[in-house]
Amino acid sequence: MSDATCDIGLIGLAVMGQNLVLNMADHGYTVAVYNRTTSVMEEFIASNKAEEPSAERVIGFPELADFVKSLKKPRKIILLVKSTAVLPSDRDAVDKVIDGLLPLLDKDDIIIDGGNSNWNATIRREKELASQGYRFFGSGVSGGELGARFGPSLMPGGSESAWKELEPIWMDIAAKVDPATGKPIERNDPTNPVTRDEGEPCTTYIGANGAGHYVKMVHNGIEYIDMQLICEAYFLMKNLLGIDPGEMSEVFGKWNEGELDSFLMEITTDILQQRDPANKDNWFVDVVLDTAGQKGTGKWTSQNALDLGIPANAMAEAVFARCLSAIKDERVAASKVLEGPTIPDNVGDKAELIDAIQQALYCSKIVSYAQGFQLMTEAQNEYGWELNFAEIAKIFRGGCIIRARFLQKITEAYEADPKLVNLLLNDYFKDAVHKGQAAWRKVIGLAVQYGIPVPAFGAALAYYDGYRTATVPANLLQAQRDYFGAHTYERVDQPRGKKFHVDWPEADRPQLDA
Repeated sequence: MSDATCDIGLIGLAVMGQNLVLNMADHGYTVAVYNRTTSVMEEFIASNKAEEPSAERVIGFPELADFVKSLKKPRKIILLVKSTAVLPSDRDAVDKVIDGLLPLLDKDDIIIDGGNSNWNATIRREKELASQGYRFFGSGVSGGELGARFGPSLMPGGSESAWKELEPIWMDIAAKVDPATGKPIERNDPTNPVTRDEGEPCTTYIGANGAGHYVKMVHNGIEYIDMQLICEAYFLMKNLLGIDPGEMSEVFGKWNEGELDSFLMEITTDILQQRDPANKDNWFVDVVLDTAGQKGTGKWTSQNALDLGIPANAMAEAVFARCLSAIKDERVAASKVLEGPTIPDNVGDKAELIDAIQQALYCSKIVSYAQGFQLMTEAQNEYGWELNFAEIAKIFRGGCIIRARFLQKITEAYEADPKLVNLLLNDYFKDAVHKGQAAWRKVIGLAVQYGIPVPAFGAALAYYDGYRTATVPANLLQAQRDYFGAHTYERVDQPRGKKFHVDWPEADRPQLDA
């Protein structure tokens, strides 16, 4: 095939790539596909011809040159290739694919990285390719396999000229939400009077160079803590109240009807009611080994928070919780020698404790999102971006893993005050935490009393208490630093920024203005 008849191309036909291709084809786009292993491409084309009517608009190419020639100009090529680059100097499989493409492209063609690439690598690639006359675009894609197939949340970052070329496609294939309620519009839902064509697309232009991939990374950091908080709520009900997974599924299902309504709550409800396929007498969750994997984006988020000086401690605790889970053999050995308290048969009224855990979960969730948006606020200063947080919250409402009812409230908070420095200062979230904090403290107190680990609940409360405290003990810490390292200090009775030092061998001498 030599004529340029394809609207867009995609390289990398793992499950996410395959589903994104079919999503684009569903919306009337003719899509060229290429995979390094040709048999994967051929099998994908063959397997979908009978079952997917739109698959006739998917055209496979065994040769990269023919793939490129098939694309209308300016060419638009999505890469869904695993990236390992973290530092700007790192080069990986994405760079190798780009190097193979460049001799075949014309100036002004657009390469779109749709993988989970580190924003530093995206900034470097955009700069390198722009200097050669090409346009490079980094777009976060969230929603897993089903999201890619039927509507993901898309977080595009790059040149505005490239965005204008990509915008119609991204708007078409993104998840859609009801503009009035912010709730996702499910595919082929006959009960919803709002059609997908009338919905708001879960995508928007994020900003220059690496902004899209950065926001996707923070999304994943929030995802880490959101999942950990749900797991701690499950663990508290299991250990404090002895509730089995089936009953817990009913509890989570009820919570999902209210302010905690979210995709993660929905799938938790499903998981907890599932029986073990190998033995129907067992609950599925009880036979899953308690060791959690991770791909690195949560770690990147925590590392970047440290680099930027943002106290995202709850996010970091979620990463550390996964690390602790991974040392299973050590934990088993330690459990046989390290003592803890015994949990009594009755720790309180069951219904009241379930309600308290619900409130603790919601308060902790608010803090988690506050930390994520606080981190993005600082990042735009560090990297020269202009981020619209109301729009970012909007595109998180559907398609992505952290989609939740209360993202509508975050959208409204930033629409009311685009310069809001912290979600906790918004009236809705402030009132929610004020209402729930007694239960939050009670739950954490019981967990500490009876030796149940709740690192994310605890970190979220520690952040809240630290953030609302006008004077913290860092005055003593800074005095220590001045004592052993002459690091200077500021005084409460002097203007900010003015530094002093005590000559500690003769501390009674007049203070030295540093």
